[in-house]
Amino acid sequence: MDEIKQYYNKFNEEKRLNSRHGQVEYRISMKYIHEYLKLDKPKEEIHILDIGAGTGRYSVALANEGYDVMAVELVKYNLGILKSKGSTVKAIQGNALNLSKLPDEQFDVTLLFGPMYHLFTYEDKKKALEEAKRVTKSGGVILVAYCMNEYGVITYAFKERHIGECMAENRLSEDFHTLSEEKNIYDYVRVEDMDRLNEAVGLQRIKILSPDGPANYMRPFLNQLTDEEFEWFIQYQTAVCERADLIGAGAHAVDILRK
Repeated sequence: MDEIKQYYNKFNEEKRLNSRHGQVEYRISMKYIHEYLKLDKPKEEIHILDIGAGTGRYSVALANEGYDVMAVELVKYNLGILKSKGSTVKAIQGNALNLSKLPDEQFDVTLLFGPMYHLFTYEDKKKALEEAKRVTKSGGVILVAYCMNEYGVITYAFKERHIGECMAENRLSEDFHTLSEEKNIYDYVRVEDMDRLNEAVGLQRIKILSPDGPANYMRPFLNQLTDEEFEWFIQYQTAVCERADLIGAGAHAVDILRK
């Protein structure tokens, strides 16, 4: 995990989330989070866990809405930014692979929005999903975010012209599935990889969506849009984000699961 910590000590997560492509991902993800917070009890009695909370983009916003929010973050630097925001979030440093500080079946909604990007083996991904399941109440919902394989191949290997070194270093399989290691920082999956994990852990998919769709591919063009045009793009992506023929092509996917 040292590579990941060093990366996020330098990476400006706040800037990414406030960019236009980051706003697309955030706003559509929040729309779906709110769908599963419509429970028959007061907000302060609805317990949310944000695993891999980063600088608190989701956890702080939800706490400010009145929900009871716990955040777990690996990187001390990010945790410091989260705590500096002065919200009611109960934030601790921790690892998605070991949530032993948290009891079983405590949370109504669990977010696993960062860790799967940086876990490089099937076993570690399975462990993180099992831990998220353990701390979520029976009947509760887990939202899991992944980086998608084709986005990584198209942008890094071809658009940024690293295909030669990727092939030389055996970072792509024969069918162009990424083969990442911790030094590569990010890992990428396909929908069938997500299916395999869900089946192994015993979680039922409610729905799957692409919260950002083509936004990451067209960052410079999003920045050229007027505010009105950008709102139309948000409406467009909201309308098509659940389309099965588009999910694997986006930069991220969110898998919404029922315990």
